[in-house]
Amino acid sequence: MMYRYRSAPNMYSFGPGGISSAIKAIIWANVGVFVLTMLVPHLVIFFGLTPAAVFESFRLWQPITYLFVHGDLSHILFNMLALWMFGVELERLWGTEAFLKYYFVTGLGAAATTLIVSLLPIELADRTYYAVTIGASGAVYGLLLAFALYYPDRPIYLYFLFPIPAKYFVMIIGAIVFMSSVNDTGGGVAHTAHLGGLVVGYLYLKGGTSGLISEIKYHYIKWKMNRLRGRFSVHPGQNRNDWDDRVH
Repeated sequence: MMYRYRSAPNMYSFGPGGISSAIKAIIWANVGVFVLTMLVPHLVIFFGLTPAAVFESFRLWQPITYLFVHGDLSHILFNMLALWMFGVELERLWGTEAFLKYYFVTGLGAAATTLIVSLLPIELADRTYYAVTIGASGAVYGLLLAFALYYPDRPIYLYFLFPIPAKYFVMIIGAIVFMSSVNDTGGGVAHTAHLGGLVVGYLYLKGGTSGLISEIKYHYIKWKMNRLRGRFSVHPGQNRNDWDDRVH
C-alpha cells in the first residue's frame, strides 16, 4: 500500500518524505524490542497481550507493551512501513504531542477491545482469552482511519498497483477486518484488535469537543488557515481607491 501526493505542479512523489520525530522514536523502540525478543524469545509471552495473564496474573503492562512486540521480520517491516507512510503527515499536521496521544489511545483501545472480547460468551472468546496478541497493527489501523478522515481523496495504492481514495480504502479494510473478526478461525491474526483501533480512532476524533479532539481540531484549523494565507496574498497598489492596482 502506498499513496501518491502532489508536491509541485505536474510532479508526483511516493511516501510522505522525511521521517518525523515521534515516528522515528516509535520505530527505534519497536526495532529495539524486536531484537531483544529475538535474543530472548520468552519475552514475547511476557510483553505480549494475553487476557488470561492480565486478568489472572495482573500483568497490567501488557496492554501497552504488546504494541512494541512483533513476531517476525515481515510483521515489523510492514507495520513500520505503514507507520511511516500514514503517521508522518499526521504528526506534522497535529504536532508531536497530539500525535503520540492519539497513537497510544488507539493502541490501548485495540487492547481493550481484545480484553472485552475475551470475556464475552461466544466461541471466539475462548481462543482470545489464552492467545497472545502482539504488534502495532491496532494503532496503525487507527492512523489509517485518521488519515482517511483528514485526506479522504488522497489515493492509496492497494498492492502498489490500484489507486483507491483513502476514504474508500478504509471502508474496505474496515469491512474486511469486521468480517474476519466475526468469522475468525484461529488463524493467528488479531482482527479484533485491528477493528478496535479503527473504532476507537473514529470515536476519539469524532465523539467529543475537549482534550485531544479539540487539540487536533485546533492544529487542523491552524494548518488550513496557513494554507489559505499562502494561497491568497494581497498586494496593495499605490492608490488605495484604485482596485485595478491590487493583485489577488
